[in-house]
Amino acid sequence: MAAAAARSKVVSTLRHLQSGAGACPCHSHAHSHAPTASSFSSLLKYGRQYASGNESTDYAFEMAASNIRFGPGVTREIGMDLNNIKAKKVAVYTDGTIAKLHPLKAVMESLDHNKVNYVVYDKVRVEPTDGSFKAAIDFARQHNPDAFVAVGGGSVMDTCKAASLYSSHPEADFLDFVNAPIGKGLPIKKALKPLIAVPTTAGTGSETTGTAIFDYEPLHTKTGIAHRALKPYLGIVDPDNTRSMPAQVHASSGLDVLCHALESYTALPYNERSPRPADPILRPAYQGSNPISDVWSLHALRMVVKYLPRAYKDPSDHEAQKQMLLASTFAGIGFGNAGVHLCHGLSYPISGLNKNYRHPGYQVDHALVPHGVSVSLTAPSVFRFTAPACPDRHIDAAAAFGADPAHIKPSTAGEVLAEKLTAFLEELDVPNGLSGLGFDSSMIPELVEGALPQHRVTKLAPTREPAAEQLAKIFENSMTNY
Repeated sequence: MAAAAARSKVVSTLRHLQSGAGACPCHSHAHSHAPTASSFSSLLKYGRQYASGNESTDYAFEMAASNIRFGPGVTREIGMDLNNIKAKKVAVYTDGTIAKLHPLKAVMESLDHNKVNYVVYDKVRVEPTDGSFKAAIDFARQHNPDAFVAVGGGSVMDTCKAASLYSSHPEADFLDFVNAPIGKGLPIKKALKPLIAVPTTAGTGSETTGTAIFDYEPLHTKTGIAHRALKPYLGIVDPDNTRSMPAQVHASSGLDVLCHALESYTALPYNERSPRPADPILRPAYQGSNPISDVWSLHALRMVVKYLPRAYKDPSDHEAQKQMLLASTFAGIGFGNAGVHLCHGLSYPISGLNKNYRHPGYQVDHALVPHGVSVSLTAPSVFRFTAPACPDRHIDAAAAFGADPAHIKPSTAGEVLAEKLTAFLEELDVPNGLSGLGFDSSMIPELVEGALPQHRVTKLAPTREPAAEQLAKIFENSMTNY
């Protein structure tokens, strides 16, 4: 009977997919007919049968994600993992704060117990720069490990990815693999050494992705390196490792999850992205929204709405912390293949141009706008702007915040979502727009100038790449949010 029941569920799912085969990814499905109680079934029901596009746009998407192991206390297995891949010398990367806390201690105890030979680099910079990347790369080239371990948040994992990449390419110039137009954006053709990522924040999802982000100081903006080859061999996702996060770190890292989910779900469909790659190796990691990423991203969004306020307000709510860590990984799988767009593209100059603001809860010796804060401050304005391109997806997002989709008109989708986002940000005590960081309207030209080179992500907006005057308007409307 169990086998028959399982077959029945499979057949039912296939019928749902077939019945939604005519649905356009961005511009159709009637929300008044879609059940809101069962989000996964609803998503399958309207399918996402993407049109084939024309010969100048892509016609395929790829899914790539790291192996993931989840469970309380699973960090103790990392020494066995390294022995299983026959690692002879391991480089462990972390930052100065995590170096004093439980997560690194748990990793080192496992390495010692399993007699793994390792060296530790604990000088990773929170919100890394090209300079801090280069210092980490020099350490890897000096020690020549055959495996890497990253213990920390996104800054640590991204720094470790860069160290692994350039240690395998000793002949490469630093800008060779950096995203165009700042760098050359060359494809990675050599095999990299295995990297095991142990996240200590519930935010970046970097344990699943092939992306490494940093501040490029000569231009006062963020950029990155993006390629599937960078994704970790294994992500060890252990809820015990996020227990030491201060409340503000819970909030800011969780806001990164929020924007990962929102942006990837509303991104330009993969088959509308151009140019079509002449070789599969040239297909970008960020491909546009697609039927598989949709599932991960929308579910992650609902988890963030439910659990982030709880994790922020109650440090003893370990269930909320665990669920946010899962949401981070889910969103990482979603956006790691679909991509992000305007919130992230506009966040890079916000961080790069910050001179004085230091966010509470972060123990650093330099001005710092946490990445999750910088991406969230423009979100209400961004989704007002993008909603006309795919109102139904913005209605889905508003419904995740509790709005009734049956009572949202396509013409008001952006405003409803923006109102929900604004209330959510205020509940988490996020600074009141860019003015809360010390920006004013006189700095908008610099912010726009810093955002324009980010077309790797801004061109994935459902509106397609905005003009400079449109970016300026989004920044202006983001000066205050509530």
